[in-house]
Amino acid sequence: MKKLFGTDGMRGEAGVFPLDAATVDTVGRSLGTRLKNKLGRTPLIVIGRDTRESGDWLERALASGAAKAGAEWKSAGVITTPGVAYLARTLPADAGIVISASHNVYSDNGIKIFAPSGRKLDEETERLIESDVFAELDRRTLTNPSLESPNISISAPVVTDSVGDLRIRYVDFLVNEIGQHLDLNGITLVLDCANGAASAFAAEVFERLGAKVKSINNHPDGHNINLGCGSLHMQGLQHEVLKQNADLGIAFDGDADRSLFVDAHGQLINGDVSLWILARYMHSRDQLHHDTVVATVMSNIGLEIALKSQGLRLVRTDVGDKYVLEELVRLGASLGGEQSGHIIFPNLSLAGDGLITTLCVLRAMTEESKALHELAVGFETFPQTLVNVPVKVKQPFTEVAAIQKAASDIETDLGLRGRLLLRYSGTEPLARVMIEGESQDEIEKHARELAGVIQKSLGA
Repeated sequence: MKKLFGTDGMRGEAGVFPLDAATVDTVGRSLGTRLKNKLGRTPLIVIGRDTRESGDWLERALASGAAKAGAEWKSAGVITTPGVAYLARTLPADAGIVISASHNVYSDNGIKIFAPSGRKLDEETERLIESDVFAELDRRTLTNPSLESPNISISAPVVTDSVGDLRIRYVDFLVNEIGQHLDLNGITLVLDCANGAASAFAAEVFERLGAKVKSINNHPDGHNINLGCGSLHMQGLQHEVLKQNADLGIAFDGDADRSLFVDAHGQLINGDVSLWILARYMHSRDQLHHDTVVATVMSNIGLEIALKSQGLRLVRTDVGDKYVLEELVRLGASLGGEQSGHIIFPNLSLAGDGLITTLCVLRAMTEESKALHELAVGFETFPQTLVNVPVKVKQPFTEVAAIQKAASDIETDLGLRGRLLLRYSGTEPLARVMIEGESQDEIEKHARELAGVIQKSLGA
């Protein structure tokens, strides 16, 4: 059976299968039914969304399906992905659903489902929902769906907490628990809200803690989410930080589960550097469990070398915050994340949260009495090159002697000051050769040589 859920939920073009109204209604009904059967009672589901124009009717389609299954539901309205994860855990609800496509363009959307723990929905339940969706497809003819809002009637009880009350709960958690005793008086921040889910309340969090805040890209219109702004487009934030003479710039993505930073000199601080800063700060306070940081195979070798210089260990996972979290839980570690700025503190939240990350970085700055660029000292980003090679078949590299020998020779030449990552694309017939090392010329030469071997052995 074809999978609909990937590592970050179900995502695609809004209005097109599986994000058409009828299928989303089925998803809501399936989730409600599965929860009701499992719990033996009426389940409660909390739903939130980002600022895309399709979010409203997708939310009503989900709620309609859940209601048909006899579930109760609460709408948190426009709120961040980690905000829904928090509400699912603390209301408590039996599931939290986020309607968002994160950093994608406005015409896309997606569905992420959280368990009450704040973790993503388990794969077994995802497979059951998928089976219900395809069974429903067999019972009806799928027509070309319309982007127009579907006509939906709610047939089950709706819990009447106001949208504002739910968002206030989350903001209070950020200020009073994550930001407890954090004094931001005298600090100037620039927030790039990506015209996304954090637009309405991110500034309030930091202002309540005493910061002076300038917000940009905080006027969503349903179409401008992530458009030339946010964590994928940092130039505007860099310019504004220098213009405002700010201490720190923060860029969120559309659903604010990640954050990237700009220091007072206008320099970009990515997720790898954030992990370095946070690891040293937490280690100095005996908060870095097992002296370990979890990151993905895409994190720069500079992070690994910097951590090793402090006696700290980097453990790598496949790409995806889902895998980072699984390894954090397995190891009992307390810090992990991705180069994209998706940072997880499992002792605070099992969902990556750009606002929590920002508060933790600000705590490190204030308690160490250092600017962000000073905290980043000791981290060196190594040159990196990436080459894509079209292939006919995705044969395991270990089964091709010529590729194995070429890769082994390169790794020997790089030694401990370089890294080779060889993998296939998950969606295209491509082999990806990524090499990091001290010399750009050297790693590009190695990449060309290995790409040539792959082309000769497996090339299209």
